[in-house]
Amino acid sequence: MKFAYELVTNEGRKTATECAIDAGFAKDSARQYASKLQNPQLYPLVVKYIGELREEWQKKYEVTYEKHIAELGQIRKEALKKGAWSAAVNAEVARGKAAGLYIEQKIIRTGKLEDLTTEELESRMKKIIDDYSPILEGIEVEDLKEKVRKEKPSPSKMHSLKPIES
Repeated sequence: MKFAYELVTNEGRKTATECAIDAGFAKDSARQYASKLQNPQLYPLVVKYIGELREEWQKKYEVTYEKHIAELGQIRKEALKKGAWSAAVNAEVARGKAAGLYIEQKIIRTGKLEDLTTEELESRMKKIIDDYSPILEGIEVEDLKEKVRKEKPSPSKMHSLKPIES
């Protein structure tokens, strides 16, 4: 059936409606036919055939380690014949990566809250609350400045600072 073939061979590139049109259905009814033909309760044999075609295509174009390595080797061989050294090197590097000879590692830290552990998140929240508690508690700026002047610690005692309490 042409619709099933169109659907499977154009998967991801065309909609089912477009496949129905290409299979010969009228544009004004192609959407309905595309939907109905994929409904196993209405057309179980068509749905079964679509599944069989998909399975056949997956086997035909399946990427296995052996096929991949052989294909990259063939590409390298052809590139060397043509004197395309860069392409040959790239093919050989790709073969090495596929074989696991190269390990590519990227670590990207963006500092998002979602990336923090629960402990890190709680620690940051506590620090924010401690740092901003005078503002959150409604202490006037002049009173805050006065407390800071009175309680100004020596540099050796900076590590034991506690938040200002009202």
